[in-house]
Amino acid sequence: MIEETAIQQSISACTQLLAGLVFDTELVRQLFRREDMRESVIYQEILQEGREEGRQSELRLVKRLLTRRIGAINLQLQTQIENLSLTQLEDLGEALLDFNSETDLVNWLNNLAS
Repeated sequence: MIEETAIQQSISACTQLLAGLVFDTELVRQLFRREDMRESVIYQEILQEGREEGRQSELRLVKRLLTRRIGAINLQLQTQIENLSLTQLEDLGEALLDFNSETDLVNWLNNLAS
């Protein structure tokens, strides 16, 4: 009965949140459309947090592998690596298997800028 879309979405998000605290997962799925739940601000925030945690985990792994492969990495290169996207970190994780020195890492990072 509520005509304004923003108010509808707000009420729906609040209802879903409360339902998730009280009812089991299967009942919540039956009561609400999956698309509606995915559009909620809370869902989007949790999803973003998960992505960032995944990126940080990938970053830690790549830095450890680089250190093991080519030795200590200077601060400037570390900063460049920390600014890479998740996809770029994944690509670096694969490429570093062929690295023999810091020069290989520098060349790889320079190729990204090209």
